[in-house]
Order: sequence, then structure tokens, then C-alpha cells
Amino acid sequence: MTAGVPRPTIDTSKPHPARVYDWLLGGKDNYPVDEAVGEKLPPEAKDAARQNRAFMNRATAWLATQGVDQFLDIGTGIPTAPNLHQIVQEIVPSARVVYTDNDPIVLRHAEALLVSSPEGMTDYIESDVREPLEILAHARGLLDFDRPIALSLIALMHFLSEDQDPYGIVNTLVDALPSGSHLVLSHASSDIYPELAEQVTAEYAKGGIKLGFRNRAEVARFFDGLDLVEPGLVTATQWFKGTARPDAEGSGIYAAVARIP
Repeated sequence: MTAGVPRPTIDTSKPHPARVYDWLLGGKDNYPVDEAVGEKLPPEAKDAARQNRAFMNRATAWLATQGVDQFLDIGTGIPTAPNLHQIVQEIVPSARVVYTDNDPIVLRHAEALLVSSPEGMTDYIESDVREPLEILAHARGLLDFDRPIALSLIALMHFLSEDQDPYGIVNTLVDALPSGSHLVLSHASSDIYPELAEQVTAEYAKGGIKLGFRNRAEVARFFDGLDLVEPGLVTATQWFKGTARPDAEGSGIYAAVARIP
């Protein structure tokens, strides 16, 4: 079943990361302001979006095979099949998933498309990762915080600059989860392809979207105190668990899954 959600109001006057991401993935749920940003990005940006999505698919599927049946996905983005709940409920039909995004267009599509299996449940909150306590309060209505939860932050934290306390936000979310939970995180790098990173950052900035790409050591800080699952913090295309070995495709995205001790 799927919990009820209020009707959103959509602002089409300025670009939004979720809609730009949708355009990069070849989606149709975006507006000219979003397309204008996407068209100015280097071709590698489309590769990065696809690699991010593929990493999410592999990581959540692996967690489901390990028995994880609760997921909190922040920065959900516009539904693009297969969605997280579809992946995990194929493995664990009774899994529960809470989706969160701050773009009302995501909420509109979530109502229609993020529909749970009969045995499980999905819910959606229109909220911003910069309000982690609000997200946690809502999530407690559906998820059991006495049992392990997988927290998914896919291609999200690089939209928060240092003055927005990204590490403090992740710590607040992680500290609320019980032992045995997991953090799934991917993050654009500033040091793998530095010239491309500068170009992408500059083009997003022209659209009023500030980015905070980080180097490997800075991304690793998000996992401080957690137990990284093999293969550790690698590029998105190198993260494989329980599936085929990684291919040779390069990626400017760091990715990892870590267990909360």
C-alpha cells in the first residue's frame, strides 16, 4: 500500500536538481529551465547520472538480499523505473520504503508511480535534507527504528556546500538509526576529473544551483565511525557486491555502502 500525500504546487520558474537529473537520464518530467542547464553540461554528466542510478540499483538489491527490509531514501528524484521500492520488494515483498525530496513535481509523480507491493508499504514526504529532524519524525511513522534501516543518499550531498553543514546533517541522520543499519551514499568528485568538475559546477551555478563537489578524503568523512562494506569507497562503476565484476568504464562519482556498528 502507499500512504496518502498532499497535493503539491510546482514552481517552473527556476531549475531544480531533481528535474535536471531527470533530463540527464532521458526523462520527460522536466521544464525548459532544467533542460537549459542540462544542455550546457558536458556529455559525461549523462554518464554520471546513469552510473549513479546503476549503483543505487546494485547497492539496494544487495542490501535486500542481506535481509534489510526498511529504506529511507532522501533526495529521491523523479521516479525512473526501476525505483528503489521495486528493486527491494522484488526480493523482500514486505519491505517498507520512505521517499523524501524537496521538489513538488517529485511528489506529484510519487503519488502515481511509487506504489508499493501489496505486502509492503511506501510513503513520501516533501522535505529538505537540511531539515533532518523533520524527515526522521515523519519516517518514524512508517519505519521501525528498533530494527535496521538503510539510509540512501544518492548524488545528494554535493548539492550542500560547507556552510550548510553537510557532515552534521549526515551525522544526525545516521545517529538516529539502530545498529546494523546501513548508509548508501554516492557523491560527485572534485579530484578524479577536476576540469570536468569545474565545468559542471560553473554551469549549475549559472542556473542558480550551487554545488559542493569533494575529493576522496572529504567524501570519506561522511563514513567516519562506520564499517565500510567491501569494496569500500570506490567509483560508482567499481562498486559491485554479489554481482558481476566491475567494468572498465571510468566514473567521476564516489560511492560506498557502510554498516552502522
